[in-house]
Amino acid sequence: MAFTYRTPVSHAPEWIASIAGGRLRGPSSPEGGRMIIRGGRVVDPANGLDAVRDVALAGGRVAEVAESIATAPGDRVVDAAGLVVVPGLIEVHVHLHDLFEVTTRPILEAVAAGTTLAISPGAGNTLMAPSLLGAEVDRGVPLHIGLLLGAPALLGTAASLDELIAFFRGELDEEIALQKLSRNAITARTGNLVVGVKDHMGHFIQSGEGLEKTCELADKAGLLLMSHTQDPDHAERLVEVANGRGVHLAHVTAGGFGTHGDAVESLRRCIDLCRRPNVTGEFLTAALRPGLGNRDGVLIDPAAQQVAYEALRDGVIDVLTSDGQCDATMKGFGDTRENVPCLVELVDEGILDISASIATMTANPARLLAEHTGQSWWTRDVGHLGPGARADVTIIDWKDKAPTFTIVGGEIAAFEGRALRRADGLGGWVTRMGILERTGVGDLPLWSDGDAGNAPAGTAWG
Repeated sequence: MAFTYRTPVSHAPEWIASIAGGRLRGPSSPEGGRMIIRGGRVVDPANGLDAVRDVALAGGRVAEVAESIATAPGDRVVDAAGLVVVPGLIEVHVHLHDLFEVTTRPILEAVAAGTTLAISPGAGNTLMAPSLLGAEVDRGVPLHIGLLLGAPALLGTAASLDELIAFFRGELDEEIALQKLSRNAITARTGNLVVGVKDHMGHFIQSGEGLEKTCELADKAGLLLMSHTQDPDHAERLVEVANGRGVHLAHVTAGGFGTHGDAVESLRRCIDLCRRPNVTGEFLTAALRPGLGNRDGVLIDPAAQQVAYEALRDGVIDVLTSDGQCDATMKGFGDTRENVPCLVELVDEGILDISASIATMTANPARLLAEHTGQSWWTRDVGHLGPGARADVTIIDWKDKAPTFTIVGGEIAAFEGRALRRADGLGGWVTRMGILERTGVGDLPLWSDGDAGNAPAGTAWG
């Protein structure tokens, strides 16, 4: 007796590979086609949007946002129904490939957690750091990433303050750089491809003269000046020396750890500094969660956490970041995996509305970076989903408090909390003046410039 299944089975899509009709068939490349994110709740604070929309990405940029976008041959569709679609998350302070790191694994974990652009604030970074990490970008990390350099690494060179300012402006003669900054030609060429400079009272304590020079360098060269914030005495000292020049206080919530005095008082002192027009600050996502932080770091005092919530509600501080990756050598006080849960919980607990919460890791850091560097490209290219913005998108499952998709450069870089191997090469090198697709350093072992095979003098890494 023949048996027939009564329940129908859906046919596989035509673009799945098969052998049919005596021929081998495979999926065609979607070159020229768009990616359409369909039916998600689009929250784009920079453009005042919170509605169900379709988003079309093409050529590495946002092409269109509309109630409905018709598909065309070659388009790929991401079903975002029931999900929240936001601009790619930006972290102004997350340690990646810092100090003794010998693996790109923390970078991949950051992407899996929804981060699309990150600034790594290595206080121990030297002028060689941009070429070393830039080579990793060339070789395929799926994250836009930039660096801050440690202040002593700059002030300890033979260059004068004016020469350092000229170097970061791109106005210093290369021969002077080779004589006073680095005898490595690659370092001398790429060392100024950074976002800013880092002061860190835990790594080193600068003299008053050193702090003054650091502030002047950052101010005149258009660099972000970031300082490690945990000891309120040091934060107040730096802001006093800055004398109206721009300062960004990193992980201000660390003042609430109680490691340098009373937790509540210390945090209030740090927050009060951020009320000044030249001072900005950031809070740690881990320290804002119900667990009071990450036990791989330091826990915030419960009363101090309430003070942080007040500052968020009042808008005194409106930027959040993770500070690190727990699997990294330099792990910081938090973890990128705390970011999306924190954004959700701030809304669920009534501390911020959804637009204000999402803005803390999208529009607001883009604005902060634009203000400190004097470069408008930040707010034009990243932190929003308007037409022409970079096609960097984080898609969140609000109920699960988790990123479902991380899209970098218009391609899926991570799915359901794991980076995809096919995403290699999506990231770019972030400088204060824009994002480079490549630095060229990672290509050096692959080909020469045709100069009879002779390497230019000074290219040895020694």
